[in-house]
Amino acid sequence: MELGNQRGSGNIEDRRGMGGMVGGGIGVGTLVIAVIAYFLGIDPTTVIDASQQLQQAAPSQQQRGREGAPADEMGRFVSKVLASTEDVWQQIFRAGGHEYRNPKLVLYTGATRTACGVGQAAMGPFYCPNDEKLYVDLAFYDDLRKRFGAPGDFAQAYVIAHEVGHHVQKQLGIMDKLQSLQGRASKADYNKVSVRVELQADCFAGVWGHHARDASLLDPGDVEEALTAATAIGDDRLQKQGQGYVVPESFTHGTSAQRVRWFKRGMESGKMSECDTFSASVL
Repeated sequence: MELGNQRGSGNIEDRRGMGGMVGGGIGVGTLVIAVIAYFLGIDPTTVIDASQQLQQAAPSQQQRGREGAPADEMGRFVSKVLASTEDVWQQIFRAGGHEYRNPKLVLYTGATRTACGVGQAAMGPFYCPNDEKLYVDLAFYDDLRKRFGAPGDFAQAYVIAHEVGHHVQKQLGIMDKLQSLQGRASKADYNKVSVRVELQADCFAGVWGHHARDASLLDPGDVEEALTAATAIGDDRLQKQGQGYVVPESFTHGTSAQRVRWFKRGMESGKMSECDTFSASVL
């Protein structure tokens, strides 16, 4: 990516190296994250153990992270990618007569408290709709390169853009509808809706990528990096790697082929209207 002249976003809270910021027992949010970890082939006890360890954090660790664009190289990269998504989505929302609220991106190490429970690095980057924040442990990018075979700066940017896609969904009311299904729909039905939500976020990431390309922020090969990342983190690929077989009814994010298809759809069109996964008869 060509981010040299791109501004950096100040909507970052840097908690790296601060330890945990949690008090109290294991919350519902932690258990939800642990269940998701199970379906991704990750030992859910690691999430619960992290929650218990965070409860023992020293009082000096109970503080907010540093606000503003970080000074280190990787922090600056994340800041510039976030700023690019802000510019794109502000423009798109404004064109539709709406105002876009910028999310905040939290950098952390290991595990951290969120309004959705304990966030843990083993889960990878995620979005919490309750506090409208993206959470990223930058060590995930090492996993993306080494474990998933998806190197490249645009692959890293795609991950952020996907989580920003969830923030867009939050403002459209889509995330609230998904949350309202918890406890009312069967697990299988909830998972089906979750897949459509995640694939739409992939498409929204592609919409951002389309505009980033128009702004001359992309290098040759960048799109291929994102497609490689989307392929690497499909539910079928992750389950096959984690447990040796796939369970389609437990999918929550979509297959590799589906994730690639919807990212490409957004990338090629640059239009939110092309990202209606909920009306699609075939994903």
